Amino acid sequence: MRHFEPDFFNSSNTPARSSSSISVAPTLCVIDSLLSLHCLLSLSLSLSLLSLSLPQVGADGAIMSTGRIKYDAFGQRVLVRNLVTAGNHTFSVEHLMLFKQNVYYEMDWSRFSCQKKKLDPSFIPMQVPADANHMGQVVIGSLSSWGMGVTVNTWYGALPPNGMYMHVFTDAGCFPATLLAFTPESGWTAVSTYNWVLGTTDPMDFLPPFFCGKSQLEETEKADTFFTALESLAKQSTSKQ
Repeated sequence: MRHFEPDFFNSSNTPARSSSSISVAPTLCVIDSLLSLHCLLSLSLSLSLLSLSLPQVGADGAIMSTGRIKYDAFGQRVLVRNLVTAGNHTFSVEHLMLFKQNVYYEMDWSRFSCQKKKLDPSFIPMQVPADANHMGQVVIGSLSSWGMGVTVNTWYGALPPNGMYMHVFTDAGCFPATLLAFTPESGWTAVSTYNWVLGTTDPMDFLPPFFCGKSQLEETEKADTFFTALESLAKQSTSKQ
């Protein structure tokens, strides 16, 4: 598939970002002499998200997912619990992604089944990649009066193979807001996050459940990304029905 690259991804004057991560602690954003935006993090803890909306359009149709996600920034662990609609079918999906270990678990609590698969850790949607480019800073709403607007920063970059992404983070706190990504495998993916809550109510959520203890790592030629991992179970479920 030909690499699709809009003009605004070709800007040679856009400064590159040299540091990345996401933190729930007080965060200071500054602009250095090279006009590169950096988020100076004082502490990394876990984040909890009340709702996740993931409309995904691929070659096999649309996959809509709404649910709950938890992110541990320090341990780089993601737990996704959501309700997926693929075609005329609706079902629940749960994924535990361990980016530091390069593995993820695909779990079905109704059957106590668990699959352990390879995970590509190169892109974590909840943080700004180290090689991301800063597109600009805008205000959602208005700054004419206090509380009427939110300042956000937009980052963009490349996704292997021949993909791209554009990510919006809040200026205060560096919280992820929206993500638009394209890869030849998954097509276009749009992710919207909101209602972030600092901390986590149950750290055990980031550990595999008891029925995953005997799961063996599946041998595949290519590791799944965040996007293909969420898409795979939906395709399997619709193909069986």
